[in-house]
Amino acid sequence: MRKINEIEKDLYACLQCGYCRDTCPVHGQIGWESGSPRGKVYYLKQIANRTPMDRLLRRTPEITPEFVERIFQCTSCAACEHNCHVEIDFAHVWEEVKEWLIDQGYGPMEAHKKIREKVVANHNPYDEPMEKRAAWLPPEIKLSPNPEVVFFTGCTEAYRMQPLAVATAKLLDKAGVKFNVLGEDEWCCGSPLLRTGQKGIVRDDIAPHNVKAMDRRGWKTMVTACAGCFNTMKNDYPHLTGTPGYKLYHVSEYLEKLIKDGKLKFTKEFKKKVFYHDPCHLGRHAKVYDAPRNVLKAIPGVTLLETKAEREESQCCGAGGGFKSAFNEMAESIAAERVQQAVDAGADVIATSCPFCQVNLNAGAKRAGLNIKTMDVVQIALQAA
Repeated sequence: MRKINEIEKDLYACLQCGYCRDTCPVHGQIGWESGSPRGKVYYLKQIANRTPMDRLLRRTPEITPEFVERIFQCTSCAACEHNCHVEIDFAHVWEEVKEWLIDQGYGPMEAHKKIREKVVANHNPYDEPMEKRAAWLPPEIKLSPNPEVVFFTGCTEAYRMQPLAVATAKLLDKAGVKFNVLGEDEWCCGSPLLRTGQKGIVRDDIAPHNVKAMDRRGWKTMVTACAGCFNTMKNDYPHLTGTPGYKLYHVSEYLEKLIKDGKLKFTKEFKKKVFYHDPCHLGRHAKVYDAPRNVLKAIPGVTLLETKAEREESQCCGAGGGFKSAFNEMAESIAAERVQQAVDAGADVIATSCPFCQVNLNAGAKRAGLNIKTMDVVQIALQAA
């Protein structure tokens, strides 16, 4: 882990231009400069650059509870990084600052501590029993002992969003894909811990376990329908465990491949105007923009809307980075703004490729009193298959 003086080079690269401020969903809710990326950088620079004159005048900045809260009030959306004119890797800077604060005895938030406790106890942040990890599987779905792909279900789909897991399994089955799951051997990917500065357990325990679970079986291809799992295994695991020996797909990428190969065909219409919401972990982090859109375009009857606030410019739903677990009201308010954009664009339905986005956008719609539903691309595809 880097110390504060090792993070300084990123802090001093910041021009304090403020291009990050208006794109930060949290700053949009708080309204204070301390809630913006620029404000956080400024305060960190004061902590790192204490001078004898500061001490003489008793103006040495302190790490206050309010400052700690501001650092953890981050959705890990990377909008600040995308809009940074000097290309600071802010997505990782904020994770390292959180890790540094925890190392100094500050944070994480109570909700984040509980996530860690639950992951340690039962390998998932919902404190559910591991023997029920694959309980969502429909009885008619037969798993293959020699699978073409392994479906990494993810904690949210396994325990909270089972209909999305079922839809993924049924689509793979309809396309004639032989697949299997890791079951009890599938642990939380570690994303909620990494995003909240609790990296050690992911590096030392979680990531090596999941990689070895694949390696032991000799399985060579993995598919996941969770944007957080996908980003973590694609971008974080190589730094934590070395490059895994299996190929990784987000389910939208794999469905796109099945469509191109003629294995997945759509026979029914989905006659709706669809607003596609780019999940931050799938879009800005993992650079997957076209695959989910191509799946939607292949479905008869779909009118895919195009807006300015999409792809790299997409607004965060508010659920990522452990933000929803600690600051749920603000998370739902951020989601409500995003849902309003879809309504203003004339959408009948919002599509996304992330269970967290789906949950929070539906919560945001309810909060704002907007009658529009968010569905996963997989669920829309299953209705048309």
